[in-house]
Amino acid sequence: MGAWLRDRLPERVDIAGMLADERFVYDSGEAVREEHAYAPHTFVWFHRDLPDEADVPGTLHVIHQDERLVVVDKPPFLSTIPRGRHVRQSVVVRLRDELGLPEISPLHRLDRVTSGLLLLATERRWRGAYQTLFQDGAVRKTYRALAPVRPDLELPVVVRDHLAKRRGTWQAEVVPGAAVNAETRIELESRNGDVGVYRLTPRTGRTHQLRLHMHGLGIPIVDDPLYPTVHDIEVDDFSKPLQLLAAELELTDPIDGTTRRFESVRSLPL
Repeated sequence: MGAWLRDRLPERVDIAGMLADERFVYDSGEAVREEHAYAPHTFVWFHRDLPDEADVPGTLHVIHQDERLVVVDKPPFLSTIPRGRHVRQSVVVRLRDELGLPEISPLHRLDRVTSGLLLLATERRWRGAYQTLFQDGAVRKTYRALAPVRPDLELPVVVRDHLAKRRGTWQAEVVPGAAVNAETRIELESRNGDVGVYRLTPRTGRTHQLRLHMHGLGIPIVDDPLYPTVHDIEVDDFSKPLQLLAAELELTDPIDGTTRRFESVRSLPL
């Protein structure tokens, strides 16, 4: 098993040290030994060492909590789930610790750089019913964005197109001629000089949909690190938050039939 682990894992992993510390275990909890015979179709478990993470600034507001749901208003740069270089600095890991809810999990997606409302299920048993609402487009979502004003752009406008994102690329793209899979209504709520606050109402939830639709209209969201140009920003650079806010959520609760409506405590500019 020791030889297999060395072949299977990157060179930077200290296999000898982890074996000595009994950090590799089988499903049974028994420690994996260097000299154990290789056993096909066997799961081996371990916790990887985590790098130091810079604390993400801003408050993670818990604006609602009950038996089934937790609703938070997250700051920009805080990842929703632990992944890659963002593990401890994620909504899920923070709330598992702060609220004592080991099964808490998000019901929908919110980009790391996007601020605002995120709904989570307190336990696995509640997750399916609420996730189905999001999958069926039965949750009414409203975003607000800060972006340039184009006097020649007639608003409100509904943008419909086909968006796709290829694995390994930073930006999503419009696929001309393909069936529509993304739709957003865009309105100008207020303006201050050359910059306006836009109300964005998506009917779908494609990756980077709002950011790409605003860019496509020639009004890219202020401080967007991907559109129109990809910027190489250090992971601990929190100086320019994306000016996009998940501002409102409304749904009919699938368990008790009540109307649930939540509003962000944040406002633009962030």
